[in-house]
Amino acid sequence: MSDGSEPAGAQRGREDEIATLREQLDAANQKLVDSHKMASLGRLSAGVVHEIRTPIGSIFSNNEVILRSLEKLKTMLQEARTRSTPPSQQSLDVVDIIVGLAAVDKIACERISSVIRSLKTFARVNEGDLARVDINELLTNTIKLTGTVFRRRIETQTEFGDLPPVECYPGLMNQVFLNLVVNAGQAIEDEGVVTVRTRLEGDEVHISVSDTGRGIPPEVRGRIFAAGFTTKPIGEGTGLGLSITREIVEDTHGGKIWFDTEQGKGTTFHVRIPIEQRGRSAAWRKTDNPGS
Repeated sequence: MSDGSEPAGAQRGREDEIATLREQLDAANQKLVDSHKMASLGRLSAGVVHEIRTPIGSIFSNNEVILRSLEKLKTMLQEARTRSTPPSQQSLDVVDIIVGLAAVDKIACERISSVIRSLKTFARVNEGDLARVDINELLTNTIKLTGTVFRRRIETQTEFGDLPPVECYPGLMNQVFLNLVVNAGQAIEDEGVVTVRTRLEGDEVHISVSDTGRGIPPEVRGRIFAAGFTTKPIGEGTGLGLSITREIVEDTHGGKIWFDTEQGKGTTFHVRIPIEQRGRSAAWRKTDNPGS
């Protein structure tokens, strides 16, 4: 063309190439989240195994006692039937033992079921779907899971406000809460407290996770959300957790994440997300980010 403008075919080709690159970038981002999520689940697995090993051991032990007790009870009842006499007090005592053991087994099974239910929330596959969820419930499940890792070393306190259902990508928000609570516990060297708070602020929900750890040194605060940066020893951290967390909160949900920290006293991470995701139709769409 004489005016030097780009041919229509070439322009369409370039637009198609850009669209393809954007799709590839979105797919790469999703794979990054999936891989980090699996790594997080892997770190939790040891704690989960420990948490369910004790109640399962109790069930097996009680089962052996129950089987022996039932055999003994069967013999006593047969003897009483042969003599045409009422069951002995000893046989009634055996029944009481069996009932007590069954009650203990019920508690153990409920504990196992609770841990598994919490774990299943992080194994869901429908992360691409927006849903209205109870943020306090998501946090409760997260705390149950992280409790299997930290056990008695970390005390977790909650101060939950009354919240309406929040429209979000539940699987992705689970990942955010998991990262923040696990990081808070890891920031505490010995024993300490992690406090999780929620409150409604206008048309947004504010979630905060505080620890009584050592705080973040001034020289690294500016790099906390940078991909690949970690303060953990080699082999213990990928440097992706907070980077992905920031992307999920800000780019995916149009929210905001920041932190307050004081050396020697601890750190609080704040997350604020809108109650409704206006105009957001894809988990990794960045072009509609109001903060960009």
